[in-house]
Amino acid sequence: MGGFFGVASRNRCHTDLFYGTDYNSHLGTKRGGLTTLNQKGEFVRSIHNLESTYFRTKFEDELPKFEGNSGIGIISDTDAQPIVISSHFGRFAIASVAKICNIDELEKELLAQNMHFTELSSGKTNQTELISLLIIQGKNFVDGIENLFNKIKGSCSILILCEDGSIIAARDKLGRTPIIIGKKDGAFAASSESTSFPNLDYEIERYVGPGEIVRFTSDKIEQLRKPNEEMQICSFLWVYYGFPTSFYEGKNVEEVRFRSGYIMGKKDNSVADCACGIPDSGVGMATGYAEGKGIPYHRAIAKYTPTWPRSFTPSNQEMRSLVAKMKLIPNRALLQNKRVLFCDDSIVRGTQLRDNVKVLYEYGAKEIHMRIACPPLIYACQFVGFTASKSPMELITRRIIEELEGDPNKNLEKYAKTDSPEYTKMVEIIRERFGLNSLKFNTLETLIEAIGLPKCKVCTYCFDGSSHF
Repeated sequence: MGGFFGVASRNRCHTDLFYGTDYNSHLGTKRGGLTTLNQKGEFVRSIHNLESTYFRTKFEDELPKFEGNSGIGIISDTDAQPIVISSHFGRFAIASVAKICNIDELEKELLAQNMHFTELSSGKTNQTELISLLIIQGKNFVDGIENLFNKIKGSCSILILCEDGSIIAARDKLGRTPIIIGKKDGAFAASSESTSFPNLDYEIERYVGPGEIVRFTSDKIEQLRKPNEEMQICSFLWVYYGFPTSFYEGKNVEEVRFRSGYIMGKKDNSVADCACGIPDSGVGMATGYAEGKGIPYHRAIAKYTPTWPRSFTPSNQEMRSLVAKMKLIPNRALLQNKRVLFCDDSIVRGTQLRDNVKVLYEYGAKEIHMRIACPPLIYACQFVGFTASKSPMELITRRIIEELEGDPNKNLEKYAKTDSPEYTKMVEIIRERFGLNSLKFNTLETLIEAIGLPKCKVCTYCFDGSSHF
């Protein structure tokens, strides 16, 4: 995944740019980059590896060099960026939040047109460079971004810092990833997360629409392309990777999580002494569940935040298992002889669930019930890089389907349908495998109700396979 922040200000922008970008740290852990345009018209850029440290520690000492009133920054799980391009549009810096599924095909097409690639990302083509090459094939930025949107399969939202100091923000054509515009006296900003705004004194000005292109300076914003009617914003924004204080399409993340838990708690007939959220993204759901169910909320498991801030876990399975165990600490006093109902955002591979359940029983829990904020993940996401999964077979559901059907791709629509015989059998196997007293997933209908947007506007592909390129 990844998150970006761009600002155009009447005054020097480095402080807003630094902190605004840092507030996207929960969306990526591999690369961080900042670029500003100084008073001489030069692009000042720095990119750092974040895999062994945090964004702030890498960039704090460098801040004095980022002169100028406008800039863009990004924290990414993919490319080293922003990159700076010289083209027939002039010079510009660009950052992207993207997942391009047909990147190999597009690379061959561009090479056949005598284009060349100079940037690499983990030994492969840098997505952001490919994006920039598709853009400069157009007559202007709008025409080039249209070309980009028409060529790629997947998703792509971008920020462009132009040589006149203005910033262009273009949201993915189906709006799978968000861009929010903030405003304060003397400045406009664009961010993947509205969480970037409050402490920097910005107010949400507007949400960039699907496929919409806007350009802003310190004192005005103009629309370069109208938004598309169709939208497929990722539902997992609210389930997992969105920060609790953020808003997307006017819908607050924590409110959605609370509401999904509340609805589930109202309907659930299970008996438990207390509800507890698996930190961090399960907490909002658990507080809602506790209120809906009428039972107390207890912190029976806590996250050790001084050294384990919320972040995506490593792609290496052994290290991922270790991280999952080390960052969460159970509280024996609140578990001993208790029937505890835990809420979590999702079950992907099952590794963390297995380890947590084992420890919770060891710490004296009498019963362990699990409630999941979303339906079972049946389809591997093709549109947004929100997990490190490389194959559908990393999903516990697909491995169970293979065991039952002899083919991991057979009858997927039946397993995706709540309360079908296939669905019920699959959930029961997961429950038995991890020694839970009960296991229930939120229905797709409840998730959509909690989000508060029409189903046709929200991508639920990973649950029901319903979206498209």
